[in-house]
Amino acid sequence: MDIPNQKVELPILNEKGITLYVKREDTIHPIISGNKYRKLKYNLHEAKKLGQDTLLTFGGAFSNHIAATAYAGKKEGLKTIGIIRGEELKNNWHENPTLKLAQANGMDLHFVSRSDYRKKNSIAFLQNLNAKFDLCYLIPEGGTNELAVKGCEEILTKADTQFDIICSCVGTGGTLAGLINSAQPHQTVLGFPALKGNFLKEDILKFAQNDNWKLIAEYHFGGYAKVDSSLIEFINSFKRETSIPLDPIYTGKMFFGVFDMIKKDVFKRGTQILVIHTGGLQGIDGMNPVLKKKNLPLLDL
Repeated sequence: MDIPNQKVELPILNEKGITLYVKREDTIHPIISGNKYRKLKYNLHEAKKLGQDTLLTFGGAFSNHIAATAYAGKKEGLKTIGIIRGEELKNNWHENPTLKLAQANGMDLHFVSRSDYRKKNSIAFLQNLNAKFDLCYLIPEGGTNELAVKGCEEILTKADTQFDIICSCVGTGGTLAGLINSAQPHQTVLGFPALKGNFLKEDILKFAQNDNWKLIAEYHFGGYAKVDSSLIEFINSFKRETSIPLDPIYTGKMFFGVFDMIKKDVFKRGTQILVIHTGGLQGIDGMNPVLKKKNLPLLDL
């Protein structure tokens, strides 16, 4: 699959002597976009190979993975089950664009408390799911497993060897692990976590085989789905100036971080940077009502 790299032309890049391109993985598909397409590709093949007709996975209220899995399952003729974080969503899920989209594409939504959701990787929790939903192909939260990493290893191509720095946002770490495994020896892979906490490095090391990477943990804006006016204004400005849309949970924070580092001269002149746009734009519809309640600027649609 030939995904275009779009050159970004902004005054700050000329001033600092930096070349920056964006790999537009968001253009793969409006719903199964970016890293979600990559993560699901081989998992869908495996489910069919094993003769299983139902996918079961996990996610929160604005989960790109939930939306993508529901759509991909419908497209491939597979039933889908979503274990959704937050019992409070049970009675008003139809007001949530992501969950409404998933349900419209055939996903059977099951809501669990946040405390129970934290047990999603425990043997007892998984045994209960196996008892309730027999013969399901289980895909972890965010889609990250060995097959997902294999798919993400295909993001970089031979044409990308010119770049010195590869940047990606990080949720569960599968996309970054794939990039780490496929990057060239001269390249450094930078991951921008959307969540607070130090657990990601350990998760990434389960799948990453090289040491050509590091996490840039200063741009999570307080944690998952946390935003402020400076982030929203950056996203809107970036879209006006480049025609590239960003989401506020993942890609917006990463691009904010990359440009902040450029302003602070973290990268030497002549550095060539490739930023992976991992999609996730479906979450914007759900985020704007949240921003409105908080009296924050809205995202341009």
